[in-house]
Amino acid sequence: MGTAQSREGELEDSESEEESVASEPSSQGYDSAEEKNERRVSSGKGSKATGTSKGKADVLSYKLGNLTLSPKPVPQTHKRAKLYLHTGGNTSKSQWTIYAKEVSYEFLQEDEDESDDEDDGKEWLSKRAGKATWVDWYLRVADKVSAKIDDALQMQFFDDKLRVDFVSRGVWAMKFFNKTDYHAFVQEFQNCKFENNYQMKATEENKTKIFGKDFMTWATGEDADESVWEDAEDHLDEQKVVSRKLKETYNEALKSGAKSLTMGAGEHSFLIGNSGIEVFKNMATGVHGKGVSIRLQSKPDGTQDPYSTPKKGMLIRGESNMMLLSPARDAKQHPTGVTQLDIGTGKVVSEWKFEKDGTPISMRDLTNDSKGSQLDMDNTFLGLDDNRLCRWDMRTQSGIVQQLSSPTLNWNEGHQFARGTNFQCFASTGDGAIVVGSRDGKVRLYGTTSMRQAKTAFPGFGSPITHVDVTFDGKWILATTDTYMILISTLFKDKDGRTKTGFQGRMGNRIAAPRLLKLNPVDAHAAGTHKFIGGQFSWVTESGKQERHLVVSVGNFSVVWDFMRVKQSDHECYRHERGLKSCYCYEVVPKDESIVESRFMNDNFHSVSSPEAPLVVATPKKITSYNI
Repeated sequence: MGTAQSREGELEDSESEEESVASEPSSQGYDSAEEKNERRVSSGKGSKATGTSKGKADVLSYKLGNLTLSPKPVPQTHKRAKLYLHTGGNTSKSQWTIYAKEVSYEFLQEDEDESDDEDDGKEWLSKRAGKATWVDWYLRVADKVSAKIDDALQMQFFDDKLRVDFVSRGVWAMKFFNKTDYHAFVQEFQNCKFENNYQMKATEENKTKIFGKDFMTWATGEDADESVWEDAEDHLDEQKVVSRKLKETYNEALKSGAKSLTMGAGEHSFLIGNSGIEVFKNMATGVHGKGVSIRLQSKPDGTQDPYSTPKKGMLIRGESNMMLLSPARDAKQHPTGVTQLDIGTGKVVSEWKFEKDGTPISMRDLTNDSKGSQLDMDNTFLGLDDNRLCRWDMRTQSGIVQQLSSPTLNWNEGHQFARGTNFQCFASTGDGAIVVGSRDGKVRLYGTTSMRQAKTAFPGFGSPITHVDVTFDGKWILATTDTYMILISTLFKDKDGRTKTGFQGRMGNRIAAPRLLKLNPVDAHAAGTHKFIGGQFSWVTESGKQERHLVVSVGNFSVVWDFMRVKQSDHECYRHERGLKSCYCYEVVPKDESIVESRFMNDNFHSVSSPEAPLVVATPKKITSYNI
């Protein structure tokens, strides 16, 4: 396990103009995905004269792993910085090394398919096959870096150090010689990123088109209302926020792999595997296997039908039953039905069909009516598809629970939107309000009375939302993208000065900017190309209790943030940041294989020695519990 701080190492200058960047294997810490396969890092010599002239560029090249980059001539420009390379991953031999004492850099538009041409691609659009195609912005640093400007760079800004760190076939740092150059770089980078994301110039008019007038300060972080974060800090527990370590308390080998976790707030939790559902007993030290599994239906020849293997389970009716959502046989379609399993008997009760007005329809996801409704004897639950949000009822329109073997769910309420919403994921609050994440990055909030019109719609930052979660009280939302998470406060004051959430009314322009939760470039490089999966709050099902942590899976890492610390308005990550603020203070739990899912147990299972319920991490071969 390792802990990441907001400042990932100091840059120390060496007296020598030639710096070694060799990195040897280490048994401590964790290496990057590339460094596990390639340990050697070799380079050309740094030069006082920045290496930007064509003659010197001809002899300059560097090799990182087994990837060789051919040097490209970079024109002389006033834009200059000192360049560093990070080696050693998160091991005892981790270090920053001067790669060049002075380099030039530039932002340029470059057609990815024509990046080797002499033309720098300064046109906004290029003609390809008779069609106008957007030409992306790239960051070029001398002959060392040429990378498209997007979230994959994992750019981290240090205003107080006049420094930026980023990932591009390695981990790099640029240190600027004065504030003017640094701030100019930051501004130009943000503009180029906006233009790549939305394929339009970064004018105020275009930014208003994308974010909306009321959400401009929310999206940029400039002049945003910070009182919500300050108020949140005032309401933190009186105990001082201290760093608590995660300690492994129990682990167990799995019988049939892992597809997803279905956590129970009562006696049991479940793991859906390739050929069955394994049952675990919930305890204060984590989940413990009972040696019991529920065998899923097999084909006549005894083999497992891959389309009867569910991808998700949802507990209902006091956790006595589970709804199982399996992949559709057509990979391009979503499931058109759901299976109801009686947990007590281990048998399938019904195979439900999704229909509206007599027409079969599909659902990409299901969730409970509210955060704690799986403990109730409700007969309804929520459904989501690309352009549908609805509530399904297992009873007939007359209110009678259906007992047929292949019944049709009753469309209780909801709305089928015109094409274009591109819903991806959703979650419910303690009182049944709904948050929905979309492919275009938008986060929509629906109140408890209507699914037709969102009360509030937060604009996106250019990345699809792949998962959302919300606190029990509806005051905080966690939206997951491929490379970072967005923590959103839904609190605002209406015209009468009353505090409400965005589920209860439309939020105006005086709202708090969100916080971004990211990996620092060193950890992002170590995670390789793996994406953030399933960001979650710790799990509370009672009013008056507060979630304490946030967790997300990234490749072989389970990454945990202290929610209280993230909400501190003046903690170290935010002190020198302008605009949108990002938090890099987290704990990493590394595993030997890619993590399937990371979830906190229900708050009922916290202990006297630990204020938080255990964290459960599932990989294809093992399930492990950790206490704080």
